[in-house]
Amino acid sequence: MFASVLSAAILGMDVHPIQVEADVSDGLPTFTMVGFPSAQVKEAQDRVRTALKNNGIALPPKRITVNFAPADIKKEGAGFDLPLAAAVLAASDILKSEQLDRVMMAGEISLNGEIHAISGILPIIIRAREEKCRFCVVPYENLREATLIPDMKVIGVRNLQEMIRYVQSPDSYRKEVGKTIESPGKEKLDFSDIRGQESLKRAVEIAVSGFHNLLMIGPPGAGKTMVARRIPGIMPALTFDEGLELTKIYSIAGLLSRGDPLIRERPFRSPHHTCSAQALAGGGRNPRPGEITLAHRGVLFLDEMPEFSRRSLEILRQPLEDKVIRISRVYGTYDFPADFMLCAAMNPCPCGHYPDMNRCRCTPAQVMQYLGRISQPLLDRLDLCADVSPVDFDGMSNGKIGENTKQVRMRVEAAQ
Repeated sequence: MFASVLSAAILGMDVHPIQVEADVSDGLPTFTMVGFPSAQVKEAQDRVRTALKNNGIALPPKRITVNFAPADIKKEGAGFDLPLAAAVLAASDILKSEQLDRVMMAGEISLNGEIHAISGILPIIIRAREEKCRFCVVPYENLREATLIPDMKVIGVRNLQEMIRYVQSPDSYRKEVGKTIESPGKEKLDFSDIRGQESLKRAVEIAVSGFHNLLMIGPPGAGKTMVARRIPGIMPALTFDEGLELTKIYSIAGLLSRGDPLIRERPFRSPHHTCSAQALAGGGRNPRPGEITLAHRGVLFLDEMPEFSRRSLEILRQPLEDKVIRISRVYGTYDFPADFMLCAAMNPCPCGHYPDMNRCRCTPAQVMQYLGRISQPLLDRLDLCADVSPVDFDGMSNGKIGENTKQVRMRVEAAQ
């Protein structure tokens, strides 16, 4: 008997619908999987067979063939466990094949039949809406993320028994999403914490108002990192559509909070200078978002910029120009959004004290070599360069408090 159910594969930022087909026929008892599955997907047959046995469901001793169509797309990840189990159950006449018509499924199954969360649920639900599916079946742990799309019916299941029950009777499902669990609050960073540095704060305000890239040059301890971490606070608040776009990116990357999955604040990404070019740009066999894409609509901060490898820095040139990063692989070309503000900080010399001749012992050649680590084409893409001078003791101890983040953000919003 033949049965099929809809699932999805995520390639880059695109979601491709995958038809999981199962056929149970007479012959030697075997379980064959075709359709370009990866090793992870092939392991699903053992997980599904064991999970069904532990839930009192015995598969018939017949030949079981499973196909993932279309066969030219490589299937990766554990998200195909749930649709595989449903297709096999329908082909074994435990479920009715018409009950799986226009139903999208995704989820990982453990050996005892429990269904665990996977990454990338939000874009899968968006694709299901485009495919005009009747409803979606997802792990209960992903339910809060899946219900961000209000006009799509989503059923959250904890185990195989719930999946079978709700597929047979979807109208009996009642959504049970508890209160939003606030993620641990981040420390509120305010511009009023910064003493002195009036010219730097003015440069940051101008850069944010026009979404310009900024380079800060100054000695250690002058406050470059302190100022950079407060930049997202003076940016205009995210719209719902922008938040949903960011949530989709972080869902694919597997970085969403289960309690409160919607991204409400602009991202601030600060990779270490040992970050590889692949981690910065994204990639892998099945390309995933890198730091550049994770900083979309927010700030990418490169502290100690000359310490980054030349290859990593040169990767920034194309996305800074095109606002998108394009990754080419054998199986296709993938586009990732990259509309971010680049904020970089660096010392004026290897020791960091130039031009203070009382403390700096670097030769002119060493200074030129250090500054030369950043290529001219990349410097051309940094619109503003701010000279950061250290604040003396009197400037820090005079008790004068500057403008707070809210006041600066109001001027930025008015300028935009």
